[in-house]
Amino acid sequence: MSANSLPEGAAVWHSLEVDKALDLLDSNADSGLTPQETQQRLQKYGPNELEETAGRSTWEILLDQFKNIMLLMLIGVALISGFLDLMALRSGSLKPGEVPFKDTIAILAIVILNGILGYVQESRAEKALAALKKMTSPLVRVIRDTRLVEIAAKELVPGDVMLLEAGMQIAADGRLIEQSNLQVRESALTGEAEAVNKQASLKLPEETSLGDRLNVVFQGTEVVQGRAKVLVTNTGMTTELGKIATMLQAVESEPTPLQQRMTQLGNVLVTGSLILVAIVVVGGVIKDGGFKNIQELLEVSLSMAVAVVPEGLPAVITVTLALGTQRMVRQNALIRKLPAVETLGSVTTICSDKTGTLTQNKMVVQSISTNNKTFRVTGEGYAPTGDFQLNNQKISLEESPEISALSVACAICNDSVLQKEQGEWAILGDPTEGALITLAGKAGIEKDQWNSKLPRVGEFPFSSERKRMSVISQVEQVATGKASSRGVDPVIASFLQSEPYLMFTKGSPELILARCTQIHLGNDTGRLTEEQRQKILAENDLMASKGLRVLGFAYKPLSEIPPSGSDETSEQGLVWLGLVGMLDAPRPEVRAAVQECREAGIRPVMITGDHQLTARAIATDLGIAQEGDRVLTGQELQRMTDQELEQNVDLVSIYARVSPEHKLRIVQALQRRGRFVAMTGDGVNDAPALKQADIGIAMGITGTDVSKEASDMVLLDDNFATIVSATKEGRVVYTNIRRFIKYILGSNIGEVLTIAAAPLIGLGGVPLTPLQILWMNLVTDGLPALALAVEPPEPDVMQRPPFSPRESIFARGLGSYMIRIGIIFAIISIALMWWAYQHSHAPGYQGDRDTWKTMVFTSLCIAQMGHAIAIRSNNRLTIEMNPFSNIFVLAAVVVTTILQLMLVYVPPLRDFFGTHYLNMQELGVCIGFSALMFVWIEAEKIFLRIMGKKAV
Repeated sequence: MSANSLPEGAAVWHSLEVDKALDLLDSNADSGLTPQETQQRLQKYGPNELEETAGRSTWEILLDQFKNIMLLMLIGVALISGFLDLMALRSGSLKPGEVPFKDTIAILAIVILNGILGYVQESRAEKALAALKKMTSPLVRVIRDTRLVEIAAKELVPGDVMLLEAGMQIAADGRLIEQSNLQVRESALTGEAEAVNKQASLKLPEETSLGDRLNVVFQGTEVVQGRAKVLVTNTGMTTELGKIATMLQAVESEPTPLQQRMTQLGNVLVTGSLILVAIVVVGGVIKDGGFKNIQELLEVSLSMAVAVVPEGLPAVITVTLALGTQRMVRQNALIRKLPAVETLGSVTTICSDKTGTLTQNKMVVQSISTNNKTFRVTGEGYAPTGDFQLNNQKISLEESPEISALSVACAICNDSVLQKEQGEWAILGDPTEGALITLAGKAGIEKDQWNSKLPRVGEFPFSSERKRMSVISQVEQVATGKASSRGVDPVIASFLQSEPYLMFTKGSPELILARCTQIHLGNDTGRLTEEQRQKILAENDLMASKGLRVLGFAYKPLSEIPPSGSDETSEQGLVWLGLVGMLDAPRPEVRAAVQECREAGIRPVMITGDHQLTARAIATDLGIAQEGDRVLTGQELQRMTDQELEQNVDLVSIYARVSPEHKLRIVQALQRRGRFVAMTGDGVNDAPALKQADIGIAMGITGTDVSKEASDMVLLDDNFATIVSATKEGRVVYTNIRRFIKYILGSNIGEVLTIAAAPLIGLGGVPLTPLQILWMNLVTDGLPALALAVEPPEPDVMQRPPFSPRESIFARGLGSYMIRIGIIFAIISIALMWWAYQHSHAPGYQGDRDTWKTMVFTSLCIAQMGHAIAIRSNNRLTIEMNPFSNIFVLAAVVVTTILQLMLVYVPPLRDFFGTHYLNMQELGVCIGFSALMFVWIEAEKIFLRIMGKKAV
């Protein structure tokens, strides 16, 4: 077969015999490929590398920031203002001491700062693919032209024969040709931490899920034990890792709800502003009967355009989100992308991985069965403390000596070590064996002590073919507790007659039981009857149906140490001890977190690569699903169309044995149903789904670099409960963002209406210059808005459903509030403006005739302070609140008021901002009119309380 006729990756390699796979790839297991063949295939398939598609350049990201409609309008305002200043400069009509182009410079400075702010947030380079590339091995050993050679991994081609041994990272996907005790850690791909035993001789069904393909190996996984010869079947982007890279790059980032709302806000504000500008200009031209005052009308229009744009809003939102990230870090949630803080508050569905997130990632024995009794075992993690219960009643070990006997087997037939590190119990070795040592500790059997009582003198190690392990121990004489007496420890005395050795065996219950002829009952041994055999098998099936991993234990007294390689004959005629069922136990705090999710209207969903029985047991225990709920497996999902999955996705809360593309499809189906999805994951296989999800959440402890780079948030403690805490914080942030948007835009509307009214009611000139408006929008609006951003959460924040992520920024009365308050603001300001104009133009007035403008400016600023104090609560009156519960609002009001007065009474600032000195009477009038704003908002609260309505 020529290189040009090789299969295009469509072959399902795990369903083929080894010889058939070799034929398809025209390769030889002993001689490999010739140099000519490898060159042809390298040209056809390309190097064994992950390819990266081009993304947006740095300049494109920067330029995109200035496509924002509000910034475009400000740029237009700056250019027109600069043109008017240039005309005034040329004509010599500038006022004495007036600085030309100061408005233009100030506006452009704001535009540039906002552009830079947006760029910094968005320019964080996607490094997920770079992290994927790190998972590929640099060098690999292959057979080429009958010779063993070491080549760069990128030179691998389909048909190469690759050699693997312990510690190696696998450089390409391949079909096993032969193997010896091969174990591969595939957690990066499947999400499951336990190493997989591989077998070359298997031929599997085509629909076998990724985690169950025991006759193939995958790029990026690691050989833990054994060795193998592998036929390379897929390289580069056709490997499972390559498919993930393709999916990662195909996922397009959608704007977050906050970004969408800000875009909508900008469109509404700019459109409304342009309409109002047109009305003012047309109305002014009609009123004047021509264009003689067109420059004045243009100045009014510029001021209105600047007034309508909340220049300080992007900075306030950024600081609010940044403060939110700090609070979340203290709760073990690290935010990688700033908008994700607010986005969390909109989550309707949390899709969570099982291992390590919902569970402790620690195997814990849940039940044991011995002497025809099944005991429940209590305790958490690897701590060797817990009780044994029979029918929910605690029992003593004296009542059931068979528990101690079984626990000795758990401790002796074991290669792991239990130790305490910094106050935490931890395991060195296999988690399953760790669970067995912990069980023994709960029964008072300490491994170290029993290793001296039963020192190991031989063993038959575990292998994937044998599915069992045996340890031969020498029986040492110990103090029995009787006066001056030494002998065998009472716990194992019934195991022996006079034999000097004991063999303990553990493994697959069916295989161990088949080798047993006797059974240990209490302190005695009897013949194993067929009825007892069937009872044990039934109990094994019952444990397995609950999602437990079950091991069988037996022993055999020996008169001599069996010779090496005699396991088949030596491991016969065993005495049955019992069954041990273990589970990666749920985190204790997750049940409460799931309940809190339910109360908050958020649906938790489990998506795992583990078996469906285990997934169902954990999900039911935690309250994610109910007894009898459907479990959708990867095989079933594979056969579904996107439409069928979409119809079922709201009905299924457990997905088991899923592959990377399945996770992505589930998230996409939920999104098409209008759900707002948070997705957790730790493996490489999770990266595409993490990127697709509205909130991608990676694991900080067990997570791969790939998953972290694809995520929006990293859980520093890998705990589901942390997600719920972060979601609560997201809701608080969104509530506070709405609060200060109400505050800022209510005043902006008042400013625009006040400016528009000046020429229409016949007052000369513009009451506010663009520079003064920028001051109000950035300082007198900005500082109190920042203070409002740290308001503590409302008590019911997690007792209501999430607000729709697609709701308008003006939803739930916010728009009507802004318009209503803006109109009241304008009425108060226009009334003051009329009075101040008459006052400053009255005969005999000693001050500057433009003093009325400074009174309007000062009144608007101080009125905002009253607004900030009143808006802290939608329903409670200010006198009902502790003024020091948010000390920042009080500080912001005091500081901003002092700064505003400095603009009036400090000569250099007065000259720069174009203000005029106010006497005490004028300042008192400004304060009096400003106080009316506070009085109005408080009166609204009283009115709504009387009417029995709740404010927005």
